[in-house]
Amino acid sequence: MKAEKKKVVREAKVAVSEANVSKAALRLLHQRLVSTEVAYIQRTLGATASQTDLDAQITAVRKLPWASIVLAD
Repeated sequence: MKAEKKKVVREAKVAVSEANVSKAALRLLHQRLVSTEVAYIQRTLGATASQTDLDAQITAVRKLPWASIVLAD
């Protein structure tokens, strides 16, 4: 019996910058995110993330209650 080889697929990481978040939001939602939503995504994902994670976070941020997105002063 031969051992089966599993192919490991790595996802490239992209910067979670305001420009990348805006471009992905336009592609997915056909509208822009407000600055508070962009800041929330950047806080949640950190400096880099896979495109799949970024897309998932962008679609999820619109379903979250506003109080969980905004930072309390």
